[in-house]
Amino acid sequence: MERCPDCGWPLDGKTCQHCKLENYDNNTYMKFCTPSIIDKTLNTLEGILTGITIDKQLNELEIGELKSWCNSHSILAQKQPYSELFQVIIKSLEDNILTLEEKEDILWLCKRLHSSGLYYDIVTSDLQKLQGIIHGILSDGKITKEELEGLREWLSDNEQLSTYYPYDEIYSLITAALEDGIVSKDEENLLKAFFSQFADIKTEELNITSEIKDCLCKHGICALAPEITIQDHMFCFTGKSTKATRHEIAELIKKNNGNYHDSITKKTNYLIIGSEGNTCWAFSCYGRKVEKAMEMRKNGVNIVLVNEIDFWDSI
Repeated sequence: MERCPDCGWPLDGKTCQHCKLENYDNNTYMKFCTPSIIDKTLNTLEGILTGITIDKQLNELEIGELKSWCNSHSILAQKQPYSELFQVIIKSLEDNILTLEEKEDILWLCKRLHSSGLYYDIVTSDLQKLQGIIHGILSDGKITKEELEGLREWLSDNEQLSTYYPYDEIYSLITAALEDGIVSKDEENLLKAFFSQFADIKTEELNITSEIKDCLCKHGICALAPEITIQDHMFCFTGKSTKATRHEIAELIKKNNGNYHDSITKKTNYLIIGSEGNTCWAFSCYGRKVEKAMEMRKNGVNIVLVNEIDFWDSI
């Protein structure tokens, strides 16, 4: 029986599985993915910088979020050329103040250190930045009207993320919260619960109750004014229509060279939400189709939840 020359383990093929597992366990495999990890780390840093300054104000807790990032990634401080980035951040925070010029200097360095899209496409990179922005906004445990306005502006400038989770959901929640010009405590708590899911922040740190989390789980959220392309796209419908039967909707979609299936699959592009008796973004009464679509979106499937009104506007 042929054995591995390095460890003496019986060979099954050309690669020694024992050595492979040993290398995995002692983290030698990390050298192969370190550049991609660094890219993700830089994207998160850019997001945090944007998030803590998105309302054009900065407090001690938000400064602490940036310091926490530095502490969590201190190993990079010993690695060229990233040590320069850490020196700039540390020097900028010596007076516990981050000026606009200092922020722009850090962002400029981050862009220089990126791998020019070698590891992540633009959507993935920007979603990583969005996660960092959420971390920055939540760093002081509060969500203000000014922060939501700043986040909505950032989302508007990054429409390439529309249809990707959680862009549509966040945009809809922000729009609903800002509709009356006041962010109520209930709206703030709902946003905290949703943001913490995406940014992977412990809800205990934000005082999110189980009732709020349960409420969040029962809501599906429509994209706002989505672009709907019927030809060669798959549609599904849930709820009750104000204008037509489900069969009539299916026939209309097919007439416009689209496809219709009454169940959600990975091929589904749009889930139309019947608008009768409901607001444009809360669908707790619809049950499993919305829940399934939301779960699939979280797992990277690009199903767009659209309000029936937007569907009729696209015809």
